[in-house]
Amino acid sequence: MSDMVSKARCLCGQVILEVDAHPILSTVCHCSSCQDAAHIFERLPGAAPIVDESDGVPYVLFPKNRVRCTSGRENLREHRLKESSPTRRAVAVCCNTFMFLDFTKGHWITICRDRLEDRRAIENAPIQNRQSTMFILRLMTAWARMGFRNPKIEFLQGRLENV
Repeated sequence: MSDMVSKARCLCGQVILEVDAHPILSTVCHCSSCQDAAHIFERLPGAAPIVDESDGVPYVLFPKNRVRCTSGRENLREHRLKESSPTRRAVAVCCNTFMFLDFTKGHWITICRDRLEDRRAIENAPIQNRQSTMFILRLMTAWARMGFRNPKIEFLQGRLENV
């Protein structure tokens, strides 16, 4: 067990993720896929803004094997921009809150920074540019600590409809 436990909540509080790990890193993604998905989700009824002032999506990355859904798993739905994409995004349909991104081939979970309630998780996360060598090194170091396993996120309950 880590000495750091963070929670991520949807806007209405029905979906709660608990993270028992220090963050791998914090970043803002400006790729077209993250921007496209964010703009789709922002148009859902009652949804919160997702992109920041630079039109990027702020995230904090954690090891997948240290994240669990402790409440509201029945409200989580996945969305993929393309059916064949290894990247799926999770939305809490109870309040249309974008929660996280799961790169299914990776060992990390990418949680929306605004969903984290404990500011320490954000403040303690090393800030990295996605294209940097240090970004890759931090991901590889975290993967080595996990024994080079690729855990699966099993708590998504279905697909997001009507987007």
